[in-house]
Amino acid sequence: MQKQLLLGDEAIAQGGIDAGMSGIYAYPGTPSTEITEYVKASKEAREKGISANWASNEKTAAEASLGMSYAGKRTMVCMKHVGLNVAADPFINSAITGANGGMIYVVADDPSMHSSQNEQDSRFFGKFAMIPVLEPSSQQEAYDMVHYGFELSEKFEIPVMMRLTTRLAHSRAGVERKEPKKQNDYKIPENLKQFILLPAIARQSYKKLLKAQDAFSGESHSSPYNSYTDGKDKSLGIIACGLAYNYLYENYPDRNIPYPVIKIGQYPLPYKLIDKIYEECDEILVLEDGYPIVEELLKGFLNKGKKIHGRLDGYIPRDGELNPNIVGEALGFKKTRGNDIPSIVAKRPPSLCKGCPHIDSFLGLNEALEPYGKGRVFSDIGCYTLGALPPYNAINTCVDMGASITMAKGAADAGMFPAIAVIGDSTFTHSGITGLLDAVNDKSSITVVILDNYTTGMTGGQPSAAYERIENICKGVGVEEEHIRVLKPLKKHHEENTAAFKEELAYKGVSVIIAKRECIQTLNKRMREKFKEKKK
Repeated sequence: MQKQLLLGDEAIAQGGIDAGMSGIYAYPGTPSTEITEYVKASKEAREKGISANWASNEKTAAEASLGMSYAGKRTMVCMKHVGLNVAADPFINSAITGANGGMIYVVADDPSMHSSQNEQDSRFFGKFAMIPVLEPSSQQEAYDMVHYGFELSEKFEIPVMMRLTTRLAHSRAGVERKEPKKQNDYKIPENLKQFILLPAIARQSYKKLLKAQDAFSGESHSSPYNSYTDGKDKSLGIIACGLAYNYLYENYPDRNIPYPVIKIGQYPLPYKLIDKIYEECDEILVLEDGYPIVEELLKGFLNKGKKIHGRLDGYIPRDGELNPNIVGEALGFKKTRGNDIPSIVAKRPPSLCKGCPHIDSFLGLNEALEPYGKGRVFSDIGCYTLGALPPYNAINTCVDMGASITMAKGAADAGMFPAIAVIGDSTFTHSGITGLLDAVNDKSSITVVILDNYTTGMTGGQPSAAYERIENICKGVGVEEEHIRVLKPLKKHHEENTAAFKEELAYKGVSVIIAKRECIQTLNKRMREKFKEKKK
């Protein structure tokens, strides 16, 4: 097959297309977004009838994927690390139901928090669920692991997790493709009670999962993605996980590492290999991009007196993204970080786009709030979170998807008035509707400002799940119709919009203000495409 230059995300997507995948489900979240984008844009995927859908959130995506697996088809569900928190319920329980068709959870972690609220390491979730976890060290491995992951999933009738990090997801390398496989035939489970997690059934399924752990470990020991390379210098043994293996070799251009090295690409850990390197070497250095999960495990079962170095003892920084320079320093090489950025180079913090509708919304809200004072605006995750920065300084919180409404409710219940929630249209349908329902049921005095720019703007302009339906959703939840206000955030409407903000802030009950205007980026893109069509 031909070789292609692919992002790590794209390699996973192409791997799914070539491995006989029938469906992929996701909610957009950096650094995982490009996986589903690639499949949706693929002519080959369309010709094969592969379902490629954006879901309302990661939980619904995981459940849809599990349903496709139930029907015997190969399926993939993709998310970023914090999205796995949202999908945790089906994720953990699917380890007990098992899989029918091959199922892969692809989770993209974001060390250094390039576009995230935390540095969470999803390998902990994989260990918690007790399922096999794959961690590629290169784009080629990411592609190959999809094929292997589906086979592993069907061999043990268990979902498999593939974990990657930002740098692999968003860098390119040549990837050699395999011969495409045909999709699985439709086939429901032989045991029609397999997916029923009533306690009596779940207890038996859980015993089956526990019993399979030895087999998962055996698979790790024979895995092509776990290997031991001997070295002459036994003063140090190196354990390199996933992309860290690549970083290790970047410090040795001649590919000649003097120390014994264990490469980890599949979990559970291959403890026999680790025992071997521990017995042979004076000290151990653990390289992993993320939390010190392997280091902690080793210090637990290898607590025999030898030093084990990594993030816990300061050899590797405890936080932030791993890179070749950090690895080189841990190995004692001279620093190669280069010079600091000169002070003459001005920092350019992120900002709302010129013409962004959120600007006019924040200006109106800020003016309406002046009589009440600061510290009353609970916000959410999206482009509008930039409203926390100067010159707007308009919001006071950003915790997790949907938290704006529920935090505003809690503050209102504590006596804050007015309490305001600011949330985007996509985030509202992801995790905000249930919070609004709670507020209506409890008659909490909050004002919910839904910034409806018709798209999931922060991740590239994917369609919004509730396009042109937000007003009806709010009515259906029980918000009084006279307190659902629709505004057009434009400078020429500033006085009118500010007056509407003031009126709803003064109302003691649940009110919703929907500020509707298309994202300036998607508008520009649409206009360019329209112009191209006219020229044809």
